[in-house]
Amino acid sequence: MNMPSSSVTPHETRAIAELNDRSREIFRQIVESYLMTGEPVGSRNLSRILPMALSPASIRNVMADLEAAGLIFAPHTSAGRLPTETGLRFFVDAMMEIGDVSTEERARIEAQMRAAASGHTMETALAEASTLLSGVSRGAGVVVTTKSNARLKHIEFVRLDPARALVVLVGEDGSVENRLLDLPAGLPAGALIEAGNFLNARIRGKTLADLKQQVAERRSDMERQLDALTAKLVEAGLATTVGSADSRQLIVRGQANLLEDLKAAEDLERIRLLFSDLETQTDVIDLLTRAEGGEGVRIFIGSENKLFSLSGSSLIAAPFRDASQKIVGVLGVIGPTRLNYARIVPMVDYTARVISRILEQGR
Repeated sequence: MNMPSSSVTPHETRAIAELNDRSREIFRQIVESYLMTGEPVGSRNLSRILPMALSPASIRNVMADLEAAGLIFAPHTSAGRLPTETGLRFFVDAMMEIGDVSTEERARIEAQMRAAASGHTMETALAEASTLLSGVSRGAGVVVTTKSNARLKHIEFVRLDPARALVVLVGEDGSVENRLLDLPAGLPAGALIEAGNFLNARIRGKTLADLKQQVAERRSDMERQLDALTAKLVEAGLATTVGSADSRQLIVRGQANLLEDLKAAEDLERIRLLFSDLETQTDVIDLLTRAEGGEGVRIFIGSENKLFSLSGSSLIAAPFRDASQKIVGVLGVIGPTRLNYARIVPMVDYTARVISRILEQGR
């Protein structure tokens, strides 16, 4: 079910700030009921579950105030109320009690991540992280990482024909990546081996971005050791790999979870729109990249982001870092706005920390 937009007017901001304890408790019950069931809740049901004795009439008066503040709304099919996106944002930022990851869950996450990373590529571990988060959340687990941030072990230039070569990159994590490269005209026969030797003498433990920067800073050294065309080949090979448009990789797992527990035909339409969003990888990557901007977990609710303006979905995401504490990717959960935020936020945060530790320790 799509909710009204989350833009907050100055009037609504004042009204939210002035909520008394009774209003906050009624609002909390409406939100928690929605997160649990997805259904509107009415004054009669609220009167039964509130920890204070209030008549349905008194509750309706409070609900009218909450509606005027932009925190709840009445769907046309029911007399009950649901939280707006503004209401969800207020609840998440100001009222939600974040749970903790149990000792058993921490051990399970750590074991699964380390098993996936041991003897496999880091991509395997990230795919496992995405699968794990989708299982916990019943949403879709997502990971985006920058391929060019992988630490390298070896690089090789393989001639395909007189005008093209393949750049083969082998990562310390065992990953292999191939890129096509146009060759300079008149390139000597031994130039590919010479360029590979030059880079391999400097490559171990560095990312492509590190290597590109080092070559640029010591260009005079390269020009003394290599002829002009081989030096041009080295620069072209690095430019092809570092600056390529597909250097960010998106991993999505658990889309089928989103088809469970649908309440109505409009829910099915919302999920169809979300699937369409997930297929537009560039937009998802752009959104996840925004989560790199700060420490810890970021939460995007509904139309706060244009990607979810139609599907009314939410994203909970956290960045992970390599051994040099540089952010190299983001992982998280995408699902309906009624995600279990209190449980998923700490799970996303802890999984990101485990991935960071694995990268820091080199598995």
